[in-house]
Amino acid sequence: MARGHNQAVDLFPCIVQDSRTGEVLTLAYVNEESLARTRETGEMWFWSRSRDELWHKGATSGNVQKLRALRYDCDADAWIALVDPAGPACHTGERTCFHRGEMELQPAEALPTLERTIAERRAADPERSYTAKLLADPELLRAKVEEEAEEVARAARDEPDERVAEEAADVLYHLTVLLASRGLSLADAYEVLGDRRR
Repeated sequence: MARGHNQAVDLFPCIVQDSRTGEVLTLAYVNEESLARTRETGEMWFWSRSRDELWHKGATSGNVQKLRALRYDCDADAWIALVDPAGPACHTGERTCFHRGEMELQPAEALPTLERTIAERRAADPERSYTAKLLADPELLRAKVEEEAEEVARAARDEPDERVAEEAADVLYHLTVLLASRGLSLADAYEVLGDRRR
């Protein structure tokens, strides 16, 4: 790997986000060389300030980060990399490096967390897990999605906003389970929405 203090000149912070969920995975540093290598290979390369060298994320662990998009701020001195991670971002084995501090679930984290919970429940006993029961019974799952959609429409017509939000949450839960049952994710629906904007 390339070494030399001159390589560390003009380092810029790079926030790495999961391209499918928007979750922040890590903060690392990039320079022209690491950005060029990232673009060439389609996987994230950074500059290690502690080792003073270029490094390929996941070269040792296998937890590479496939690049989907690079963006920079208005001053061109900070970057965001949207990636598809092959595994945990953190050297501790955690999914994100930001796994300490005030960890109360925030609204934007609800759906990614729900998708991970559904994936975990897939192997659960359907007698003990409602999610596993739905995944094991496609007809029941389809019926529940229809039922919840009708209930949110009824709530929008007849009930206060709080009830509309509650029924909408039920629709989102059951729809997310339905997508998972087909091997799909919310990101697949997001991509369709994005394509419709073009």
